[in-house]
Amino acid sequence: MSSRHVAGATVVDGSITVPGDKSISHRALILGALIRGRSYVGNLSPAADVAATAAVLRACGGAVRPFDDGRVSLDGAGPGRSLRSPDGTLDCANSGTTMRLMAGVLSGHDLKATLDGDASLRRRPMERVAAPLRAMGAGVSTQDGCAPVRIAGTAQLRGVEHRLEVASAQVKSAILLAGLSADGPTVVHEPLPTRDHTERLLRACGADLAADGASITLRPGPLDPFGLAVPGDISSAAFFLALAAARPGWRVRCHGVGLNAGRTGILDVLIAMGAEVEVEDGPMAAEVEPQGNLTVTGAPLHGVTVDPSLVPRCVDELPAIAVVATQAEGRTEIRGAAELRHKESDRIGALVTGLRDLGATVDELPDGLVIDGPVRLRPARLDAAGDHRLAMAWTVAAALVAPDDGESVIEGADSVAVSYPGFFDDLARLLSGPR
Repeated sequence: MSSRHVAGATVVDGSITVPGDKSISHRALILGALIRGRSYVGNLSPAADVAATAAVLRACGGAVRPFDDGRVSLDGAGPGRSLRSPDGTLDCANSGTTMRLMAGVLSGHDLKATLDGDASLRRRPMERVAAPLRAMGAGVSTQDGCAPVRIAGTAQLRGVEHRLEVASAQVKSAILLAGLSADGPTVVHEPLPTRDHTERLLRACGADLAADGASITLRPGPLDPFGLAVPGDISSAAFFLALAAARPGWRVRCHGVGLNAGRTGILDVLIAMGAEVEVEDGPMAAEVEPQGNLTVTGAPLHGVTVDPSLVPRCVDELPAIAVVATQAEGRTEIRGAAELRHKESDRIGALVTGLRDLGATVDELPDGLVIDGPVRLRPARLDAAGDHRLAMAWTVAAALVAPDDGESVIEGADSVAVSYPGFFDDLARLLSGPR
């Protein structure tokens, strides 16, 4: 793993265009490879996670063909008929989305497959996906609740009604994707609303899908091919937006960013802290996903409480929020975020350790953090723990250290490639001055 030295920034003022949304890219690849006919996806995320999904689909016979400039064409034969047993174990690398969504897809095909991944992915809970898929009639087993996940699928699953114990868009999506091969309706009840990228794309393909905010009902039927230009990834943009918010007068503009309501919790938090946030709505991406331009300008910040009901809308951005909270006057509390302990790392524990090394005052909760600010951050050697979100959060923190105080070192900085390979290049452009 690589290390990177990051100095404190003197000014942040510029524009950035982040890569295509990772969550949407996964789902577009999967549905395009299932639906009968040819679909097209543009501005596909360059993330290593998305590459893992494409590789798993190809290993199962899926027709995923790249052409130029991040675009791919996809051909399928219909749910339950598009994929076959792979020749070997399917490598999901570090991607929980790949493993969970593909478990649902493969369960709805007459095949046998094993999904595995790296050491980090092998620690993440998979029984929450396996259990509902078994209830639908697939043979799904885990190893002590984790990967490898072994699947004996069937093209004729049973429609089920499942109540999620934990709000999880990945588990919800796995069940819905399996439901495309079911003999009747599939119903998923959520404890809290989560990102609805799967539902939006299914509707765009003509699926019979209804949602009332707490429950989603999918009735299997024919689906139409689609074309989609993936909007920019707000989770990638969030780290630059957070950096701008932390200092009065700093500013970042992000163009063409996805504005799905299930993903914009970071904006609500920054506004509540006192940052200036401007949203310029743009055209819908193929009438599937809202998108637009964002501008965040820094201002004096104050602490806030991030309510558990907001967490699903900003769960990937909580590391960035925690860093910004060190610069806010008063106390910031993040609660209801126990799911952070089951990401690529135990993000709660890692954030507490790293923030304390930076000189912050932080208390650890079973389901979150309490941070008191503001504090003058000091240079530190910070461990990304193989976690792309931590690597980006520590970079933001290092940029907030006073330039004369010295550089910070981020161990494992190359983990940013999991979601944003060009992160450090784009950061360097932002720090070079206004454009």
